Amino acid sequence: MSDDASRDEFLSIVGEVSNELAYLRELGVELIDAGGGAGEPRATAPDDSPPRKPSRAAAPPSQSPALRRNAEAESRSPRESQVGEAREESAETQPPRVLYQRATEPKEMATRKPVRTPDPVPPAPQETLFGEIAPQDALSLPRPGETLEDIRRDIGDCMRCPLCCEGRTKIVHSEGSPSARLMFVGEAPGANEDADGRPFVGRAGQLLNKIIEAIGMKREDVLIGNVNRCRPANNRTPTSAEAAICKPFLLREIAIVRPDVIVVLGNTALHNLLDTKEGITKVRGQFKDYKGLKVMPTFHPAYLLRDPSKKRETWDDMKKVRDYLNKSKAEK
Repeated sequence: MSDDASRDEFLSIVGEVSNELAYLRELGVELIDAGGGAGEPRATAPDDSPPRKPSRAAAPPSQSPALRRNAEAESRSPRESQVGEAREESAETQPPRVLYQRATEPKEMATRKPVRTPDPVPPAPQETLFGEIAPQDALSLPRPGETLEDIRRDIGDCMRCPLCCEGRTKIVHSEGSPSARLMFVGEAPGANEDADGRPFVGRAGQLLNKIIEAIGMKREDVLIGNVNRCRPANNRTPTSAEAAICKPFLLREIAIVRPDVIVVLGNTALHNLLDTKEGITKVRGQFKDYKGLKVMPTFHPAYLLRDPSKKRETWDDMKKVRDYLNKSKAEK
């Protein structure tokens, strides 16, 4: 090739590069990054690397924007042209997203309550709100129309607790008037009561008879019984389990007679009837309540035989009982 031909070709290349640089300057790009990919202009600091030839032919700077876009479209591959047209059409036709809707969608979903599916078979209607509730101590509930004799027959030859096998001779039932206004409740039978089958017939019983007469009444006018109806061996105190087995029969007797006042004699009778842990010394002489009935705690006659100094306090308690009975009788 001649020198003239080489020079003409070089000048042609220089002109083409100049046109490309002028076009890039119109776009705001000063130089071409030699380290980047082909056709990736970047605004960087100038370096000494020679500019690379772009992959797509650039239109001369004198061309109009429309002609330049046509030239660029012709230089693209068919697939690039289709993708570009699809993006432009999508941008023009797609409606703008409303930002607040996107922000509130998760909150609405979180606060939305689930729809409860109804039961396939509804429950049957009930006559009461909570259904039938069985009483904890069904034996203590009075039977309609029952009498003291009915309770004795219900007890029968009792074998319900260990006291039946500790040498019991007889079951000692409550004794007295079924219409009594005053009732005495003790702990359990002693040796004399076990042998005779009647409550309070020993020395303690004789002292109790004097107390009853002192307030103007007779033994046959009152009702006398015990929490337990069988004598514990060696006159020991009945256990709470033994008392719990026998107590319901006493409560049924109280429900039948409904006395105006119940005198509980000693700690065992106090604890079992009133379900309290307080001692007799602390509460004696103070009227208590049992299902609307007045209860007077006082010392047991057997205790008074061991400590006669407590007779004065017991007499004070019984005077309160006497005054209450007289007052309630006058009001009726």
